[in-house]
Amino acid sequence: MKSVDNNQKKYPATIRFWHWANSLVICGSLLTVLLNSTLFDVRDNATYIQGELVKSNVVITTEQARSVAHSLEDKVWGIHIYFGYVLAALFLFRIISEFFRAKKTNFGNVLKESWVLYFTKKVKSSRHELGIKLAYVVFYVVLFLMVITGLSIAFDNELGLTKSFSHSLKEVHGFCMYLILGFIVLHLGGVFMAERKDKKGIVSDMIGGGNLNG
Repeated sequence: MKSVDNNQKKYPATIRFWHWANSLVICGSLLTVLLNSTLFDVRDNATYIQGELVKSNVVITTEQARSVAHSLEDKVWGIHIYFGYVLAALFLFRIISEFFRAKKTNFGNVLKESWVLYFTKKVKSSRHELGIKLAYVVFYVVLFLMVITGLSIAFDNELGLTKSFSHSLKEVHGFCMYLILGFIVLHLGGVFMAERKDKKGIVSDMIGGGNLNG
């Protein structure tokens, strides 16, 4: 049996790798944020540390307890930063891989075709596909902002950024996180609906590649 060229697949191996690796890294990064806002919350942990030490007849100040709690929080943020480095590497990988994709599956070309079908040829049935492609454009822009702001925060001292500017970057970074969460919800909902209707096999295609002409 003749093997199918990876370039003739709907989703080449590079895109499938990026999709699943990116998903895992984003989930891991979001998990660190969740942990630091709940289990490793500085205020709650400082109170807990003081209370536990009192049981052992050890008394420390609130400031000392907060310092210990902060060190625990910083360890989790350290993991978050490493996730950020991997996310940045994957984003660069995604951009580079686009230059090696078959023209028929190239994102820019697919977006252009959807745009032409809807706005030039007035094919109303293409509106949904165009909407999906534009949603991905927004996702890539937000992901780019997430990566740039994250790296800038991680290297704020090396870049000579002021505390006020670094704080502003953190706010943008945090806002991007909520946008990413929103996209994940929409993406999962869209895949679920598509699998139940006219586009069965999306998940299996993203695993095995799918047939470009299928």
